[in-house]
Amino acid sequence: MANLMVNPTRMELTRLKGKLRTAQRGYKLLKDKRDELMKRFLDTVREVQALRKQVEEELMRVHGSFTVASALMSGPVLEQALMYPKQRVELDVSFQNIMSVQVPRYTFKTRTDDSGDLYPYGFAHTSGELDDAVRALGQVSSAMLRLAEVEKTAQLLAREIEKTRRRVNALEYVVIPNTEQTIRYISMKLEENERATTTRLMKVKEMLLEQAMEEQRARDAQALERFRS
Repeated sequence: MANLMVNPTRMELTRLKGKLRTAQRGYKLLKDKRDELMKRFLDTVREVQALRKQVEEELMRVHGSFTVASALMSGPVLEQALMYPKQRVELDVSFQNIMSVQVPRYTFKTRTDDSGDLYPYGFAHTSGELDDAVRALGQVSSAMLRLAEVEKTAQLLAREIEKTRRRVNALEYVVIPNTEQTIRYISMKLEENERATTTRLMKVKEMLLEQAMEEQRARDAQALERFRS
């Protein structure tokens, strides 16, 4: 509802017109931001779906290889082979600004570049299926990390879209209409005051004119009386 409890003055009218222009510019900018965020969000969701499908398929292959390896090797031997990893991974987190949203960017690097360090065991007492499983797990790690990054980006974009949508709706359905209604109210009051002032001035002018005419008639009468005498 518009705020009609305002002083209907020209200064207040000028202030409200400035507020209305600012609200309209803000509405346009926020609407453009919301549309661009929606585009980025939909692109991100499609990437999430593709990555999730890829990761699930690769994890199924890893699981199958580990299942075969565990069937060919005894439990203690398999556990001992994987007990002491040789390779170590370091994860770095940075942030990228997307439409004022800080989204994470994950990067990881291994302690060494030697591909042999991926296998923490010797090859004499292990099966080739275990080698395939470890190699596939190492390959799927980067896709899993990218999936986590993209899913978090989608969550942050969705949150920002909802926040921007509420602001756009507040401007479109509350702030701008109420301000326009208040401007119309003040303009109407000022026009009424101007008409009332004009009417009073015309009335005063008529009274002054009538008074001047009466004074002129009195002077004419006095002059005529002196002429006769």
